[in-house]
This record gives sequence, structure tokens and C-alpha cells, in this order.
Amino acid sequence: MEMIAPEAALAQSAKAGALLRRSSQALVATVWASGILFGAYILVFFGGSALGGLAERWNGALRGLHDPALPSAVIAIGLHFAAGGILLLLGPIQLIGPIRRAAPRLHRWLGRLYVGAAALAGVGGSIFILVKGTIGGPVMDVGFGIYGALMILCAERAFTLARQRRFDAHRAWAIRLFALTVGSWLYRMEYALWFLAMGNLGTNHFHGWFDAIMAFFFYIPNLLVAEFFIRAGDGAGVPKKETPTALALIVATIFVAIATWFFTVSLWGPGMARGVEGLVG
Repeated sequence: MEMIAPEAALAQSAKAGALLRRSSQALVATVWASGILFGAYILVFFGGSALGGLAERWNGALRGLHDPALPSAVIAIGLHFAAGGILLLLGPIQLIGPIRRAAPRLHRWLGRLYVGAAALAGVGGSIFILVKGTIGGPVMDVGFGIYGALMILCAERAFTLARQRRFDAHRAWAIRLFALTVGSWLYRMEYALWFLAMGNLGTNHFHGWFDAIMAFFFYIPNLLVAEFFIRAGDGAGVPKKETPTALALIVATIFVAIATWFFTVSLWGPGMARGVEGLVG
């Protein structure tokens, strides 16, 4: 029995580790696919509408985004959206280990673009809040303001630590930054699923109790999931924690896949079509 127990423990640990790796890969792949679609929607709809002289269409996506009386706010939120689209397209590429190892120069240059876009997204959103304020009032202002500050912090830390060649710490902050960048994308998904499941409960033109929760919820859980990834990558995970973590990642993958399908059919696809119409007509 003394010889069997260690072997069984090693086998169990190997299975748990394999499950965690596969579930992590599935979540990253699903998030990447969904992020590409959402990033394309942002760039095509908002960019196409603006270039076609139809920026007022932005208000159809979220009331109050385009205000001709506040051009600085319009420019700031436009930069925020453009940078956000870049982040969603580039983020997963930066986190794929084989690509980092095979093309380190590409990783470095894309990394500079990535952290620059993250800082621009944070600054653009913050300027919009200061100049115009969010549609949800002070609670949303605070929640989104903290989100923008965290984006800038993570971008600075990831860049500085890479320059210092402290790559383990750099990786941790890059993961946190990616977790934040998908926040705006999850924000929309979570709202849609809430409406489907609960109707208007807790919502009141972004001033209800659920709206107040969502001002923070769209990024705080993401950071907690990021910490799971960081602990798993630095060897801090143990077999007893790997299996429940893997199951949580599987649930997250299923949620993302279903929500992506719903949004592509109902919002992102039609929005991209309108953006193309703005460009060509």
C-alpha cells in the first residue's frame, strides 16, 4: 500500500493538471473567438459610423455616447472604443506561450501596442467620465473610474516589469490586464442574460440596485479568475484546487459560448452591417 498510494496520488495530480490545462485552453480559445467578434463589431460599427459621418448612431448602442455639444467627450470615447477593439484582438495572442517563444520580437512589439492601447482606453474612458459623466450617475462614475485606473496600472506594470526582465511578474500583470480588457465585453453579455432571466428586476435606466452592482461586477470577478490562472502558472496550485478550478473554467467557457452566439445574432452582426453601410453609403 505504501508503494501504491504515491503512484495513485501522482496519477490523480496528472489528470487534474491535464484537465486544468485543457479547460484553460478552451476558455482562452472561446474568449478569443468571442473577443474577435466583439472587437470587430466595435471597430466596424463605431468606426464605420464615425467615418461615414453618422456618429449619432452610437447613441443607438448606448444613449448619450455622442453629444455634439461636448466634442472632447466624443473624441475621448471614440479613442476608448478604438483602443478596446485592438485589445480584444491582440490580447489572446500575447498570452499564447508557443507564439511568445517562437517569435519573441513579435511578442515584444505587439506587447508595446497592447499596453499602449490599454493605457489609451483607460485615459479615454476617464476623460469621458470627467467631461460628461456616465449614464448611470455617480455610482457608475466611480465603478468605471476605478476600472479605467486599474487598466492604466496593469498596463504600466506589465510594460515596466518586461523592461526590467522580471518575466514572471510581467506575466502576472499581463494576465490581470487581459482580464480587465474583456470586462467591457462581459458587461454587455451579463446584462443581456440578466434581462433574459430576470427581466427589468433591479434595473432602472442604469440607476437600479442591479445597475449599481454591475458598475463593479463586470471586472472584479474577472480579476479573481485571473488570480487562479496566475497561481496555476506559478506552481502554487495543488491537486485539490486544480479540479474545482477546471470545472469553474468549463462553466465559464459554456457561458461565453452561449452569450457569444446570442450577441452575434442579435447585436454584433446587425451592428457591423450598419457600420459597413455607413462607410459605403
